[in-house]
Amino acid sequence: MALIDGLRRQLRSVIQWENPAPDALFARWTDNGDEIKNASKLIVGPGQGCIFVYEGKVEAVIEKECLVDLATENVPFWTTVSRFMQLFVSEHKVGIHYFRLAKVLDQKWGTASPVRYDDPKYGIPVGLSAYGNYSFRVKDARWFFVNVVGGAPLYTVEDFRRVMNDRIVHPLGDYLAEARHSYAEIDARREEIAAGMQRRLEADFAKLGFEITDFRIEGTGFDADTVRRIGRIADVSAEAQAAAAAGLDYGRVQQFEAMREAARNEGGGAGVGMGLGAGLGFGQMMAGAMGGGGAPASGAAATPAAGDAAARLEQLGKLRAAGLVSEEEFLAKRKEILDRL
Repeated sequence: MALIDGLRRQLRSVIQWENPAPDALFARWTDNGDEIKNASKLIVGPGQGCIFVYEGKVEAVIEKECLVDLATENVPFWTTVSRFMQLFVSEHKVGIHYFRLAKVLDQKWGTASPVRYDDPKYGIPVGLSAYGNYSFRVKDARWFFVNVVGGAPLYTVEDFRRVMNDRIVHPLGDYLAEARHSYAEIDARREEIAAGMQRRLEADFAKLGFEITDFRIEGTGFDADTVRRIGRIADVSAEAQAAAAAGLDYGRVQQFEAMREAARNEGGGAGVGMGLGAGLGFGQMMAGAMGGGGAPASGAAATPAAGDAAARLEQLGKLRAAGLVSEEEFLAKRKEILDRL
């Protein structure tokens, strides 16, 4: 029975890569071991290529669909019969290795850790992470087969992806750090960034005999420290705009806010004393901002002019509108100004 099966194998005349595994990148044809019949026909289908190895040497690389007549020094049928006692092994070794020429799509990539640089707009340190996918295809099958695959019976897309992803991270990190895109620009310039990254990676793929055909960014993100810093900048910017809308100087607004917070501190005896002092300072600053200095100095006129009172009331209204004084503080100070008229 074994002899009959061996003879059937030797009579095979068509060699082709039927139903290749989806993850196969290079795969050796093994239906008939190492012995190939002289009259065999080699079929290379669409999206496939083939490497013909004879007696340990790459004799041909086929990179288009075709039908090829094979010719070797081996005559498998007579070799099998004459070497029955040697388990039908021929001294003429032939290897047919198919490889995938079609594009390999949707390979995932991602930065292993945040890429750190100084934001050019805000001047703060940021940590940027990115992820996406890419596509590639074989460009120099002979070089990769000889130098990487090394005649292995199977080399998968996953095998290549592991090698390539290790090489992707550092160039991408270098590109992002050199480009120094601002926090506010990342999403709007995603396609531009992806194109720049692809140009940076083309040389690395070419060194391995491959071509990167598509590179995409699916998402980006910043680390928690960056988000916190940007949030603080947004808050300060909103406060400054509110102060400007109320006709106030932002520096004075910050002083008012700090003094008021200190005046509210009631924790412990020292805190009470500090609160009283801060409260007094806050009242004086508010009065000063409105053109007054609290109780009139000795010998000074006790009643302000009506025009000054109107200006102070207007300023006080702006402070309330900006949320810098409470309703109670506003009413108390307004009563004080009106009482002086």
